[in-house]
Amino acid sequence: MFFLDCLMDGQLGYGEENSPFPCLVERFQDLGSPETLQAEAQNSGTQSSLKLSSVKAGGMMSFAIDTLGAMWMWGNCPQQTDAGEFCIAASSVPLPVWDFHGHTVVKVACGNEHVVAAVSAGETYTGCDLVCYAWGNNNHGQLGLGDKESRSRPVLISGFGEGSSWDVYEIACGAWHTAVLTNKKSFDVDLESRCWTFGLGDNGQLGHGTTATICSPQPVDGLPTGSFLISLDCGLFHTTVVSSDGEVWCWGMERGLGLCPDASFSGVDSGDALRPIRVQSPETNGFKFLGPVQVTCGAAHTVLVAGDGYRMWAWGRGRSGVLGRNQTADSYIPCVVMWPPLDENFQEIREDRAQASTSGVNDQNSAELEQKLSAASEELQFLRSKLTLMERYANILHISIFRKPLDERTLPRSLQESPVFDIRKEFENILDTADTDELNRLEIFYRSMLSGVKDKLLKRRVQEMVQECIVSLSAGRQTP
Repeated sequence: MFFLDCLMDGQLGYGEENSPFPCLVERFQDLGSPETLQAEAQNSGTQSSLKLSSVKAGGMMSFAIDTLGAMWMWGNCPQQTDAGEFCIAASSVPLPVWDFHGHTVVKVACGNEHVVAAVSAGETYTGCDLVCYAWGNNNHGQLGLGDKESRSRPVLISGFGEGSSWDVYEIACGAWHTAVLTNKKSFDVDLESRCWTFGLGDNGQLGHGTTATICSPQPVDGLPTGSFLISLDCGLFHTTVVSSDGEVWCWGMERGLGLCPDASFSGVDSGDALRPIRVQSPETNGFKFLGPVQVTCGAAHTVLVAGDGYRMWAWGRGRSGVLGRNQTADSYIPCVVMWPPLDENFQEIREDRAQASTSGVNDQNSAELEQKLSAASEELQFLRSKLTLMERYANILHISIFRKPLDERTLPRSLQESPVFDIRKEFENILDTADTDELNRLEIFYRSMLSGVKDKLLKRRVQEMVQECIVSLSAGRQTP
C-alpha cells in the first residue's frame, strides 16, 4: 500500500516526514492479521504478508481493513491515556483496533478527529447484519451517542445496534458531522432506505432545515421514498446522496457549490442549503443522471460516477483543478470530467517519448515528441468538448420530439436495428398512441418548426410529408 504527501502527524504510516511521491507502508509487509499477532509473537515461524481490502483517510488519520476484517489505524488517532482519559495521539506506524476482535469490520469513515465503523454483529458478515460504532472527538455530537463526551474507544450507536429496526449499509463523515444510510428491516420485497445525520449543523450539513447541532441520529426529510439510496458521502460541511433512479441530492455549505445561486449572502442569508436540493443533470436536461454508480465529496466539491462507470461529473469549488476541467474556476452545475484517460494512440506517443529519453535521443527529437503530444491532447480536449455539446443538443431535440430525455437503453427500434433512423415510422408510432393533449403539443411543435424553415420548397415538402403521414394513419385506423 502506498500513501502520498501529508502533514507531519504520521498519516503516511512510515515516519514523520512528508513525501511528494508514493511511498510503501512497509509495516504491513512485516505483519500478519491482528488475530494471529499474539500467537506468532510466541513462535518463530514464518508468516505471510498482510493483505488489505480497503483504506480510508480522514483529516489527520488513516485507516485500513485487511482481508480478514480486522482494522488498523495510524496518524493522529483517538487513544486512551494511562489514566483512562481520551486523547488524540500520533502514531507513524499502523496499530490494530483490538476492540473488534472476533468481528468483521466492513466499512470505516473518519472526519477530522472522529471515526465511525460498520461492523458485523457476529463473527462474519452475512450481508445484512451490520451495527455501527463511533469514537473520537465528540465536541459537536458527531458520534451520535446523545451527548458531547469524547470517546477513546469504540462505542455502539444504540440507534444502529442489533435491536434496531434499521440495517446499516453505508457510512460517511464530514469534518464534524456524520451521515448513515440504512435499510428498513422487513420481509417485504420493496426496500425502504433512509439517510440519518448528526453532529455539527452550522452550515446546514445535517439537512434538517436548521443550523442546530444534533447529538443523536435523526432522519433527513425530503429525500425520495420510492427509490433506493445507493451512495453517500460528506465534504467538510456538505452532504450528498444518490438514488437508484439517478437523482442526486445535496445540502450544506453553499459557497462554491452552487446549491442556492439566488442567495444574497447578506444579513441572515448565508446561502447555505438547510434541506436537500436536487442537483440538475445537464445530460438529461432534468434531475436524473443515467446509470448512477457512486458519489464522493471533497472539501467543497462533489464528483459523481455515472453512466455505469463510463462517465464522471464534477461540480463545486474548482481551486487546484479538482474538478478535472483543466482550469481552477468554480462550477455551479455538474460538468463532465475528461474520462477515460488518453487512448491507445496517445499512449504510443508517451511510450515513444519514454523510449527516446532512455535511448539518449537528442533534445530536438524529444521536443518534437513533446509538441506532438501537446497538440494531440489539445485536439482530444476540443473533440470531447464538441461531443459534450452535441450530446446536449441531441438530448434537447429528443425531448422536443419524443417528450422524454435521451436514453441509450430506450432508443427507437429503427435506430437500434439499422444505421438509418426512420423518423417517419417513429412519428407514426407517436401519433398512433398519442392522446389529445399530446397531439396538441405536437401540433405546436410542428408549427414552430415550420415557421423556422425559410426555404419555400423545403417547407412545402415538410407539409406534404406530414399530410401523407396523417392520411396513412387515418387509413390504417379504418382498416378492420
